[in-house]
Amino acid sequence: MAFSVPITVRGYELDINGHLNQAVYLQYAEHARWELLRESGLPGEKLVAAGIGPVVLETTIKYLRELHLGDEVSVSCEFEFISGKVFTMRQQITKLDGTVSAKIDVVSGILDLKARKLVADPGAALRAIADRPDVLGL
Repeated sequence: MAFSVPITVRGYELDINGHLNQAVYLQYAEHARWELLRESGLPGEKLVAAGIGPVVLETTIKYLRELHLGDEVSVSCEFEFISGKVFTMRQQITKLDGTVSAKIDVVSGILDLKARKLVADPGAALRAIADRPDVLGL
């Protein structure tokens, strides 16, 4: 089962049509990714101290159902390490009744903060410093 965090849609996140603004879906997804990293023992300050940081290279969102004020959702996140310098994160925003509101696919990498280049093996870089690499799928 994927890692997930609960979020309740707030009034200031709505657009003129009364549903969740499209940009907020990205914020929800970002929040879930950082919470997953924290759960694995990789809060931002630990990543920076190790000289690395995650970067988003590409994001694709498929909007499926509207979200409205007060809707309670679960935002999931699963990392998938294949090979090479990039990895993917699969995310869903799901209402409590099981309705999927959005699917979000992210291509990411781990940036060497000094060289300003992607590390060759992002999974290995995270595994080396994570307290719970299993949370990351490693």
